[in-house]
Parts: sequence; C-alpha cells; structure tokens
Amino acid sequence: MSWTRRLLAVGALTAGVVVTAAGTAGAHGSLYGPTSRIAACYAEGPEHPQSQVCKDLVAMSGTQPLYDWNEVNIANANGNSRQLIPDGKLCSADRDKYKALDMARTDWPATAVKAGANTFTFRVTAAHQGVMTLYATNSGYDPTQPLKWSDLDLANPVAVYATGRSATDGYYTFNGTLPSRTGRQLIYLVWQRTDSPEAFYGCSDVDFGGAATAALAAKAPGTPTEQQLAADAGLSTVTQHDHGAAAAGAPAQALALAPVSYATDTASSTAMLGVVGTGLIAAAASGVLLHRRMRTTAGRV
Repeated sequence: MSWTRRLLAVGALTAGVVVTAAGTAGAHGSLYGPTSRIAACYAEGPEHPQSQVCKDLVAMSGTQPLYDWNEVNIANANGNSRQLIPDGKLCSADRDKYKALDMARTDWPATAVKAGANTFTFRVTAAHQGVMTLYATNSGYDPTQPLKWSDLDLANPVAVYATGRSATDGYYTFNGTLPSRTGRQLIYLVWQRTDSPEAFYGCSDVDFGGAATAALAAKAPGTPTEQQLAADAGLSTVTQHDHGAAAAGAPAQALALAPVSYATDTASSTAMLGVVGTGLIAAAASGVLLHRRMRTTAGRV
C-alpha cells in the first residue's frame, strides 16, 4: 500500500472513530411517579399502543421516540431552558423527534393526585449530579391549549431535589408538596446537570379530582416494567450509561464532544464537522511526520 493510501486510510479511520464517539447519545430516565407522557405511552407498547393519544403519537412520530423514552433533553441547556424552549414546545424540549409530546389534548393518561405532601419517583438509567425541579401548572391551566412557560407556577416549585451520581435500585425518590388544584393539571420537570450543560425535561399529566374533571377523565398511566426495558434495550438508539461527567474525572475534551451527540440543528452539525475535520487534520499530520521519519531512516541505512 502506498504512503498516500495509508495516510487516507488513517484519516478515514480517525474520522470514523470521531463520528462514532460524537454520535452516541446517553439515556438518562423519566418520571414514573407521576408518570410522564412518554413513559406512559412506552408502557403501553410502541408497536401496539392502547390509548388513542398514544396511537396518535406513533402515527405522528413513529415508534422510535418511545423506545428512546429516557432521552428528552437539550445537550447545551446550561441553565437556559426558558430561553431555549419556546412556548408550546415544553414537553418535547423543542426537539422534532418528540414533537408529539406537545399535543394539547385532554386524553393523555393522568395520575390521580392530591394536594399536600407527595413522594415523587424518577426512573434513572444514568445517574448525574444536578438539580431536578418540578413545577405545577397554575389553577387557570387549559389542557386544550399548548403549554406555555406562563402556565407554570415557576415561583413556587413543587420539589427541588439535588441528584447524585448514584441512584438506589435505579430510582431517585424525593418529597415535594403539590398545591391546591382541581381537575386536570400538569407537572413539568427540568433536570439540569451540574457536571455538564445537558438538561432533561418531562411532562406528567395529573388529575386532582373534583367536578372539573368529569369531562376530562382519562385512564391512569402504566409504567414500563423492567422486563420491557430489558427486552427493548436493543431497539433504543441511545446508550444506557453516563458520558462526559466532570465529577468522574473525565477530560475536558470528552465534555466538549458529548453535546454534539444530541444535536440536530445546523450549528451543532457544523460543530460535528469541525470535530471530524480536526481528527482528519491530526491524522494527516501524524501520517506526514511518520512518512518523513521513515524516509530519513531509510537514507541513513
């Protein structure tokens, strides 16, 4: 093989490694109590959903969002969720892949709840250091309208929980206080990592009861079983492990590459090309240097 071909081969191999590293996303979890929209629909089965709303989700976006139920995120949120996510796109985190989660309707499976002290559970597939904040909708919330930031009682979070790099039996369990409400409401989750700019989001429909819910009643949501998670693991496009965590001593470069894996916009795609280009340049430089050394050595012999 000529040195030119070897050089191209090295460059191609390097590019492949870079693309593989940048294109692997990590999955991290979702609320099980109260159950999030995506977890509820996944629990019904991506290939045979039972409720009409989950059937419509699959019709709109296919089954893959459900197999990737634990990956509703923004890689570079960095505490700027309100600036990055527009009104009407809160449940999907403004990601086209999960746009069906933003459907404004009254038949999402809803968890029956009561005002006062409550325990919340989050199924973790990768534990991260961060802050998990839950917000309830205001009393005037209308589930037939797209969810807006102004629909949330941002001044009075339901719960604020500091998450760690381990989770007991795969769950974060923490306490909070639900406000006095009637009828159908929504709990919105923002989980901002502190070891990375990445943040996760979720919408959980709840029913406080009362006369207002009579016409809006919906079935209670199920939650995915461990058997289901294990059986469907091969159908998910995201990995079930942490990545790029400063607390674990990961190098700065790993932190820089991780956000690219989730990107779908032009800027992030450009960033990925830049990473690939950097890898190719590095490979080319290494190949040229090796070639020169070989020639010099051959001349001496």
